[in-house]
Amino acid sequence: MTAFSLGTFGFPEIHADGRPIKLALRKGLALLVYLAEAKGAVARDVLATQLWPEADRETGLARLRRLLHRVEIALGEPVFETDRTSVRWSPVAELRVDAHLFESACDRGAFEVACQTYRGDFLAGFSPEGSPEFDDWTFFRREALRGRLVHALERLVQDKNAAGDHSAATAHAGRLVELDPLSEVYGRHLIRSLLLSGDRGAAERHHAALTQRLRDELGVAPEAETEALMSPAAAPQAIPTTRYVKGAGVHLAYQTYGSGPLDILVMPGFVSHVERAWEHPASRTFLASLMKLGRLIVFDRRGIGLSDRVGSAPGIDVTAEDIGTVLRAASSRRVVLFGASECGPACVKFAVDDPGRVAGLILFGALAKGCWAEDYPHALRASQYDAWSKHLIAQWGGPVGIEAFAPSLAGDPQARAWWAGLLRAASSPGGISAVLEAFRDADVRDLLPQIAVPTLVLHRRDDKAVRIAAGRDVASRIKGAQFVELDGNDHWFFAGDQQPVLEAIRRFTHALPGRGEGAGARR
Repeated sequence: MTAFSLGTFGFPEIHADGRPIKLALRKGLALLVYLAEAKGAVARDVLATQLWPEADRETGLARLRRLLHRVEIALGEPVFETDRTSVRWSPVAELRVDAHLFESACDRGAFEVACQTYRGDFLAGFSPEGSPEFDDWTFFRREALRGRLVHALERLVQDKNAAGDHSAATAHAGRLVELDPLSEVYGRHLIRSLLLSGDRGAAERHHAALTQRLRDELGVAPEAETEALMSPAAAPQAIPTTRYVKGAGVHLAYQTYGSGPLDILVMPGFVSHVERAWEHPASRTFLASLMKLGRLIVFDRRGIGLSDRVGSAPGIDVTAEDIGTVLRAASSRRVVLFGASECGPACVKFAVDDPGRVAGLILFGALAKGCWAEDYPHALRASQYDAWSKHLIAQWGGPVGIEAFAPSLAGDPQARAWWAGLLRAASSPGGISAVLEAFRDADVRDLLPQIAVPTLVLHRRDDKAVRIAAGRDVASRIKGAQFVELDGNDHWFFAGDQQPVLEAIRRFTHALPGRGEGAGARR
């Protein structure tokens, strides 16, 4: 049997025994790629709809039959296994797909191999004319693969600089900047790598180019952290270390900052990125303020940010398990959990399962159930939630949702660019779709009465994303919970007026029983 290889990075290509095959059928190429990605049988009706959405069923199926025949003639042998209802690549055909090789390399941590395999975006410049459903499928697949590339490049920059191979780190950081030229995090990766390699002239050129881009595109100046890199008096310092811990077969990215008698673990919501969280001034200020109260711990859930991308959504039980994995890796024995929005339920679950490790629980803008029910009127109905989710996914990569999440920042070009960049770095449209679907079906109401640790529930009165009634409901179900109603309409805890939030947290943590014992409790 001929060995076929299918190139999907860039314009699709098909080779047989290393020999390129000219297939002058765009829909034929689309068919080969779609079947290869499916890794199994696909219904004929689905294929016909993907490729000829304007045709009636019989016409579409007839066109598919003709296309299958023409493709096999071009390839020189039968490569499809068909029956009356479905089509697949023949299981006896030897087929290599570059996208699958890329993902396999990422899965086993061979990030250099993965980045070498990724020659361009998935099906870049290719579209079978008149097939919008195929184009939509291509978009989601492309974004998922780009997200994995970003993750691999970030890991390589960290690993190469840590190993002293600053030249290689510079090359990988350069690719990150190409992917997102307006990210100061990626710009600093590149500038820092160049400084560590001793090439100050190149670092200055890239600093100037970044400054120009920020001015032209966003109308802002570089942040103080970016400017400090170029100070002649400043020796290049390694970025705060992103560590990894393996739990349940998945590597989780986490960071710790500062010290103190308490640990405070922050989970910000449905997306996160442990490095990009520090890129926006308001987010950085809030997190730095928490460091005055204790040692800060941040981490990315599985499938999100710098943690391993996985094929399933991180549900509440799994996320609670990940919390425990990170706390053990950070040698934390007593922690205050700060769970915002969609991460509140996972913090609730962990507080119920492991109360001996939890000094206190803080829920901000959280709700106990993902969607409406007759006995829970505080959330969107499932149909409304799905419509909102669909809109979010369709606009992924731009500053989608910022008007609801942070009205006070919605008009700020720098905030909009940061949020858009964080979304792209944190997940892909397909990946976040599964996350949002899992939260829609979440329900921790039965766990709330079981919480036995001190609890503080914070909610802004005019929160645009989660109604304050949801916060009141959460607090009413937790015995002894403090409920603090805050002014403002921002859903993000760091947006708007931070001081009332921080002051409420300070009072809560200072009143915790046995607060002074935490400093000596860490191993």
